[in-house]
Amino acid sequence: MTDASPPIRPRLQNRRVLVVEDDFLIGDALTEVLESQGAVVIGPIGWTVEALAAVREGAPRFDIAVLDVDLHGERSYPIADVLLSRGIPFVFTTGYNADAVDPAYRAHVRYEKPLSGTALVAGLAAMMDKGGA
Repeated sequence: MTDASPPIRPRLQNRRVLVVEDDFLIGDALTEVLESQGAVVIGPIGWTVEALAAVREGAPRFDIAVLDVDLHGERSYPIADVLLSRGIPFVFTTGYNADAVDPAYRAHVRYEKPLSGTALVAGLAAMMDKGGA
């Protein structure tokens, strides 16, 4: 008799993750990391106006979002505000330190670039496990 371990379930299995990132290579890397953990990625979307349209329309639906703070020189705070109003959890990503984030948004989870895919996945999974969607 062999002792078979149960298959490991990817941490974000079937979770729909909106990725808002203006750098193609970073967006592509985020997509790869998230999909490797079972997520269905919407995006990446690189422009504020497009991301706002996506979150306002609500289609396709998503469970959680990853928002780059700076999108081609514009802040992603209006996107965050819509997500907050809808109760959709999100995290910020940025190449800047905490002081560069508007004080009104500093309480939100923030990952500094270069990102650790492991830390990001763990953080998103923890938010989802807490019933954040």
